[in-house]
Amino acid sequence: MEKNFISGGARGICMEGCGRGQCQLNTFDYLADLPDNTTVTDLVEVQFKNTRKGYYHNINKLDLVKGDIVAVEASPGHDIGMVTMTGRLVELQIKKANLKSADDIRNIYRKAKPVDMEKYEEAKAKEHDTMIKSRQIAKDLGLEMKIGDVEYQGDGNKAIFYYIADGRVDFRQLIKVLAEEFRVRIEMKQIGARQEAGRIGGFGPCGRELCCATWMKNFVSVSTSAARFQDLSLNPQKLAGQCAKLKCCMNYEADQYVEASRKLPSREISLRVADGEFFYFKADILSGMITYSSDKRIAANLTTITAERAKEIIMMNRKGEEPESLEEEGKPVPVKPVDLATQDDLNRFDSKKKKKKKKHNSNRIDAEGSKGKEAEQNKNDKPQERKEPKNPESSQKNKEHKQDEQSEKRERKDGEQPEKRERKDGEQPEKRERRPNQNGERRDRHHGHRHNNHGEKHD
Repeated sequence: MEKNFISGGARGICMEGCGRGQCQLNTFDYLADLPDNTTVTDLVEVQFKNTRKGYYHNINKLDLVKGDIVAVEASPGHDIGMVTMTGRLVELQIKKANLKSADDIRNIYRKAKPVDMEKYEEAKAKEHDTMIKSRQIAKDLGLEMKIGDVEYQGDGNKAIFYYIADGRVDFRQLIKVLAEEFRVRIEMKQIGARQEAGRIGGFGPCGRELCCATWMKNFVSVSTSAARFQDLSLNPQKLAGQCAKLKCCMNYEADQYVEASRKLPSREISLRVADGEFFYFKADILSGMITYSSDKRIAANLTTITAERAKEIIMMNRKGEEPESLEEEGKPVPVKPVDLATQDDLNRFDSKKKKKKKKHNSNRIDAEGSKGKEAEQNKNDKPQERKEPKNPESSQKNKEHKQDEQSEKRERKDGEQPEKRERKDGEQPEKRERRPNQNGERRDRHHGHRHNNHGEKHD
């Protein structure tokens, strides 16, 4: 049987060692391409729902590879699982699992048949409804526990209920009620908050799937000292994961930070220079840069120097010497690399929208103003048209009124003065009408001055 290898970026890594995406907690089998790997041992690793795994003997010498669906021994009946590892590496995995005796390792019956898969699908379809009903039953019984998941055995004869509780729970009455309700064998397993997050799954703040649901098998205790070593703020909302416990990823770089912090001087030591005394403010542990402040309580006159320069000043102070400044003369301070992801502002899209809105309003105002100017110019350029009255009676009255005015003017020329009406106290004088003549001028009857349409006065 020829070996299949991944070409290209994998550089000849054996395909049989690669895990499958649909299985959680997969382990890369780096010994899969060795000759006679499967003949050394008959042990096989089988994975069931979510994070449950088991180790079995291949007593029937079946040709098993990763991804095969097999029927394995259970108590009672049989269970259905997927092969995730074969060969020498399974022995190392058994040591990690801390199996107490060889009796825990059972046998593989056969590869799953279509009849086995039908029973398996029917049993899996009941899990969600069973979990909802069991939660209601536990609530009615007044038990302080939370049933997080239910897993049916492959043949449907047994159901495992995973629950979370702060203390001890007497669930004997609960088991009787569940057995009568679902007609299966009941098994109760208590798990912690971390195990629950691993079984349910989800995504962390880093954007990737939870470590406990993908590759972590053993949970290591996490303390706040890991956060102190990395100079993280002791904020429980930021340090806690979805399980409400401290994040497991805090332990990943803790050893590296501890090793790097040993190269830095003590925080309690202050630096004395000619300008004054400087105190420790903060430090970038991995890059080896330390920031000092001239005030012990607040950030004032912050100066960033390297750890080597800080140690040099400490040695000078012990000898009674004080340098002129913290920064080393003739050597520029190394510039901290800029993170390209933080150059853009998060509100950059909002500011652009506001600018577009203002520009649009100004264009609209300019457009309206230009339209208004064009309308006024067109209005002034057009000659004034005389509107003829539509009513014939009003035209006849206007003619008679003009004739009366002409007769009054003739009488005034002969020296006759018009009768003056006496005004009462507080009465305003009458306003005389001003009408434009044919040349576009208007004449004031009382004063005899002429005015054009632009308001200019002519004698």
